[in-house]
This record gives sequence, C-alpha cells and structure tokens, in this order.
Amino acid sequence: MTINLSMALVLAVLYSVGFYLLMQRSLMRILIGIVVLGHGANLLLQLAGGPPGRAPIVGLVGTAEMTDPLPQALALTAIVITFALTTYLLALGYRSWVLSGHDEVQDDVEDRRIAARQAPAGAMEEGTAEETERGPEDTADSHELEEGRK
Repeated sequence: MTINLSMALVLAVLYSVGFYLLMQRSLMRILIGIVVLGHGANLLLQLAGGPPGRAPIVGLVGTAEMTDPLPQALALTAIVITFALTTYLLALGYRSWVLSGHDEVQDDVEDRRIAARQAPAGAMEEGTAEETERGPEDTADSHELEEGRK
C-alpha cells in the first residue's frame, strides 16, 4: 500500500490550520479549529483504512478482499466526539456572548499571580512579583503615593 502524496498534503494542511485556530483567543475560531481537526481525523482514519474492498462477511469472500471495519468504526466515533465538542463550544460561546458581549477568552488573573510567585528571582518580567500579587489598580495607587513623597 502506498500513501497518496496529495492526501498527505491535505492532511498536513488540515491539521496545521486546525491547530493554528485552536491557539486563538476567540471561541468561534477555537470551534472552527475543532471542526477542522475533526475532519482531518476522519480523513486520516479513512486513508489508513486502505482501498475499498468487499464486505467483511466470513465465508462469502476471501480475507484478502475484505475491508477492515475498524477505521470505519473509529471514524464514526471521531464524528460523534467532534459533534459533542462542537455543541459544547457553541454553548460556551453563546454564554460568553450573553455575559460579556464578546467571545474572547480572558486571561486568568490568578494564574498570572501563581506564575509570578514561581518565577525565578532573576527573571525579566514586565512587573515585579509584588505588583502582580497586588493587581494593576493597587500598583497604580502605590506609584502615585511614591510620586507624592518625592
């Protein structure tokens, strides 16, 4: 069995575009990335299944002529998983739109605080660990107090 170069190229493009879209901040782009990855997974499974053959019924045809049913079953499973993730992300995007008016994924402030605490002492960061722990509004107040003392 030989691999079709054009199909390998199509798979590479589908996976590249899918992973690129997954790294975006918009939930709709993430949703489209999941769908594109799902299509890429289905195409990969069908390509791995080999060329078309006869129905895998023992006694009617020889084993060399039978089609492997496993890639088809895995493709059906991949379709169901992609559908479930799509509906979940659609609900998540709708809820985000209702609550905030946009579907952009926000940074978690607590994650930034934890990362700043675990950063090495000589790390070059925008702010110090104290500024990150207090938050941006407290930092602005402390800068105004320092300027007032001068």
